[in-house]
Amino acid sequence: MRNISVPSSLRVGPFVSNVLVKKRYLIFHFLNLWFSFLPPILVFWVYWQLFWDQVRPVHFYIYLPILIFFLYLTLAASALVFAKLLLIIVNAIHPPKEGVFLRDPSDKDYRYWSLRNVIKKWPFWICHRFPFPFLDNIAFKMFGVKTKFSNSLFEGWVDTEFMEIGKNVVVGQGAIVMSALIIGNFLIIRKTVIEDNVRIGAHAIVLPGTHIGKNCVLNTWSTTIVGQELEAGWIYNGGPAKKFKKNYFFQPGLEKRIVGVSKNMEELRRRYDEQYVKRHDVRLSIIDKMKRRKEIKKEEQMIWEKMDEQS
Repeated sequence: MRNISVPSSLRVGPFVSNVLVKKRYLIFHFLNLWFSFLPPILVFWVYWQLFWDQVRPVHFYIYLPILIFFLYLTLAASALVFAKLLLIIVNAIHPPKEGVFLRDPSDKDYRYWSLRNVIKKWPFWICHRFPFPFLDNIAFKMFGVKTKFSNSLFEGWVDTEFMEIGKNVVVGQGAIVMSALIIGNFLIIRKTVIEDNVRIGAHAIVLPGTHIGKNCVLNTWSTTIVGQELEAGWIYNGGPAKKFKKNYFFQPGLEKRIVGVSKNMEELRRRYDEQYVKRHDVRLSIIDKMKRRKEIKKEEQMIWEKMDEQS
């Protein structure tokens, strides 16, 4: 599910596309920067008036770290509020919608999708640089994404609209969760739904319109297809993702059952050697491989039955 280390070049956080249909949209960047810096400047001016003393400036410097922390929060809050006001106006003119659109400046939906990304770029950037992740979640909620503060989403890239995320969701390092996708000369926008207790492995890719049911695991490097349904309670693997096996990790009392089985360390070592070591040392025929798969499946079933009895 996770890598040992993360390359310094790996970019993570809320996913805001850099596609710019028209250069004049950059004016929204400058407007957002301008208005978001005004409240922090005002706060600093008030602080200066209250605490600066040319003879004894000690109090000014003592409280300065707290001021810097508060100024950052003020900057993020003002950027979010101003971007939200801009989005309200833009969405009133042309509401966001799902569909397949032509990737061309003449297409209105494509233009407004690009415009929304430009407006959200600065507030998401400033929120993601904050050392605590709650600002990312606040930004998501401000822009209409349904999520919970219990989620760990920002080891990878997560799209910033048409997303509905349940509770206790973990997105692995370098994973990409999309609700918008450019393929060829088309823009696909579809709502992506991730239900409770979902685990998305490192470098997995979730394409727009995917619906991942409760207690699902999407394995590392796996990929869904547009509009794919992942059934609740299963582990999915591959590209496109297919059912691999039932997910038992959310069963009640699992820790006690695992402890009960793991007491027999010699049995675990034997099974490990048979499944992972010998298969690289011994050349088996296709028939022998099929027999071995059946034996392993039978052994796994027996172990789960034994765990159920112990619970």
